Amino acid sequence: MALHLLTPPHLHHHPPLPRRRATPSAAASLAHPLHLHLQPRLRLTTSRPVPARRAMPPAIRSSLIDPDGGALVDLVAPPARRAALRAEAEALPRLRLAPVDVEWAHVLAEGWASPLRGFMREHQYLQCIHFNSLRLPSGAVVNMSLPIVLAVDDADKDRIGAAPDVALAGPDGDLIAVLRSVEIYPHNKEERIARTWGTTAPGLPYVDEAITSAGNWLIGGDLEVLQPIKYNDGLDHYRLSPQQLRDEFDKRGADAVFAFQLRNPVHNGHALLMNDTRRRLLEMGFKNPILLLHPLGGFTKADDVPLPVRMEQHSKVLEDGVLDPETTVVSIFPSPMHYAGPTEVQWHAKARINAGANFYIVGRDPAGMGHPTEKRDLYNPDHGKKVLSMAPGLEKLNILPFKVAAYDTVAKKMAFFEPSRSQDFLFISGTKMRTFAKTGENPPDGFMCPSGWKVLVDYYNSLQTEEAAATAAAPATV
Repeated sequence: MALHLLTPPHLHHHPPLPRRRATPSAAASLAHPLHLHLQPRLRLTTSRPVPARRAMPPAIRSSLIDPDGGALVDLVAPPARRAALRAEAEALPRLRLAPVDVEWAHVLAEGWASPLRGFMREHQYLQCIHFNSLRLPSGAVVNMSLPIVLAVDDADKDRIGAAPDVALAGPDGDLIAVLRSVEIYPHNKEERIARTWGTTAPGLPYVDEAITSAGNWLIGGDLEVLQPIKYNDGLDHYRLSPQQLRDEFDKRGADAVFAFQLRNPVHNGHALLMNDTRRRLLEMGFKNPILLLHPLGGFTKADDVPLPVRMEQHSKVLEDGVLDPETTVVSIFPSPMHYAGPTEVQWHAKARINAGANFYIVGRDPAGMGHPTEKRDLYNPDHGKKVLSMAPGLEKLNILPFKVAAYDTVAKKMAFFEPSRSQDFLFISGTKMRTFAKTGENPPDGFMCPSGWKVLVDYYNSLQTEEAAATAAAPATV
């Protein structure tokens, strides 16, 4: 197992924190397969000492972890330039983006994919799908496991012709950005799907949504966005950019930031994990670890709980004190979801580096799903955390695998699973949780905070009401 030295905590307006000496018993526990929660990336190297950083006022102090490429990319035009940029865009050949394409433009614009500065050109795309990484001109390697590309069809390609720049518009026709010094190259969908998902089986949600009907060409170039991308859905205040998140962590005086990615409602097992992680970080010597609760806000499959419902449920979890609002930052991660397992979880981790997180929590089957045509998991549930421990370009991120949490029928609460008394534990999957909510059946006491559970029940009740009304309004068939 690869071991990577824990990055020492830095908080510039406090004295340096002591580093705890590893003991043989501690080292043994980290290597033992039953001690999976809070296993940091430790690298056994004799690297040169890191020079001490000068103390700085909190407002300008250095981040806990450098973004990929050394600086955050910001592709949004400054206000003074926007009128001229819009006038330029009006005169260019125009491509209309699908909703998923807009989400990727948002990801690029705010620097989540730093140092990438636009939709991938061919040399970047090939590095991504073959190596899960990009090599920078300096020779450094950064992780990039998902292709961030824009597809065009034959008519689009002909209309662009030899134009060096194109304008990008949203689904409603409003101008969003200019793509400069464009390069058009073939879109081999089968290869892309096979290399991203490890299968070409029918029924992959993102493939059905964004690839199958997409054009046979990809267009790459440097992106310049007219203005910050907004969705006007009442949730934009949750959509903090990587720079805004870094500023918030500095404001709170964080000396460690641990990120938790999710696309489901928060139950008490999740909360157990997050609270236990913070406790362990305090034991390691950190003084103020901050949780980044970071639900995915882009495309998700049809049976996932919609983002507005999830955000309301998350707010109840904080209101009820299941998670501490003083040590938790809730924000929306704008990326679409691929359900590509170990390949995708690298992207999720890499993006959180750019947001300023130096610890990343990973659990069972991250970014996974059931096989679309067979009754089995699409990916080995343990491979996600194993891949993260070896992934190129993620060495500076501390990966925190954790033990599985389940409902303890004896203690009547969510607890870490104990194999020695497996008969006492009940596993409540996302599917089972949704079934409970749909049927009005309550989960066991202690599974989820009551106000959070009510949000889910109300959502599924509203769906049933809408379905009944639609059925009643439908014309009778003879």
